[in-house]
Amino acid sequence: MSTSPKITVATTWLDGCSGCHMSFLDMDERLIELVQQVDIVYSPLVDTKTLPDHVDVGILEGSVSSEDDLEKALTFRKHCKILVSLGDCAVNGNVPAMRNHFKLSDVVDRAYRDTVTIQPQTPTQGVPALLAVVKPIHGVVGVDVFVPGCPPSADAIWYVLSELIAGRIPDPSAVTRFGA
Repeated sequence: MSTSPKITVATTWLDGCSGCHMSFLDMDERLIELVQQVDIVYSPLVDTKTLPDHVDVGILEGSVSSEDDLEKALTFRKHCKILVSLGDCAVNGNVPAMRNHFKLSDVVDRAYRDTVTIQPQTPTQGVPALLAVVKPIHGVVGVDVFVPGCPPSADAIWYVLSELIAGRIPDPSAVTRFGA
């Protein structure tokens, strides 16, 4: 009896609330079935700290708001055969992109100076440099599958992963929509 090799899956979050990963965990007992079919080789949900050179499916949540986010998106695109943009922040920028209507220096001053009473200062260490404009994932790299929702439901994520495991490109519009 031959068994098919498991597909490899990597996930990470960029600028957002991490709610899409919480929906991923909401698959509950289906996670047991999932790990029988995939190897999660990189994710904030597992201990692995290095993205492998070759990954079958990469899942990015959140928008590209900082140099750190940009580097993660570029790295995922380079190493992942199929790249999934998961959630409204990844698909259209959503809440993080609200700052695009303001000058970046005004946003930084508001966050670190104007509203602070003790030692107002702009951090220079431990905080990635912000990009001038927040972009959705496809604004910086090619994306193969777009899964809207804020966050997409566990059922929608299960559907997308099941289709990818079966070797098919899913149609997320059948199971989710923006703001769902």
